[in-house]
Amino acid sequence: MIGTLKSKKQATPIKILIVDDEPDIVNIAQCHLKCCKCEVVTAANGKEGLEKAEKEKPDLILLDVNMPVMNGHQMLERLKEHSDLKDIPVIMVTVICEPLDIAAALSYGIADYITKPFEMSELTEKITAALKT
Repeated sequence: MIGTLKSKKQATPIKILIVDDEPDIVNIAQCHLKCCKCEVVTAANGKEGLEKAEKEKPDLILLDVNMPVMNGHQMLERLKEHSDLKDIPVIMVTVICEPLDIAAALSYGIADYITKPFEMSELTEKITAALKT
């Protein structure tokens, strides 16, 4: 059974920004998170994701690496430059599982790293853990 995801800091449902250029991944994750009573905002690339992060101020960001226009590493770098966005937990969600890529993402202080394909229960656990810190 899917429960309601809530931030430790607030009683209202969390807002999650999904930044991914794969519509199927976005749709599946969005449906799951909405069932968990989350507010979901989506973006198809890092540039759009950065704009939506600035506007929406999400509680957490699910970020793909390989995307057009601006990739996930570039978006992450820009997020960390913004004083009002740098503390938003980021979970990288990608097919890339090379140690150098994981190390690069971890160097930015991401909350977690999950590889595609993944189970929704794993995603929920990682989101819950990221919001508790």
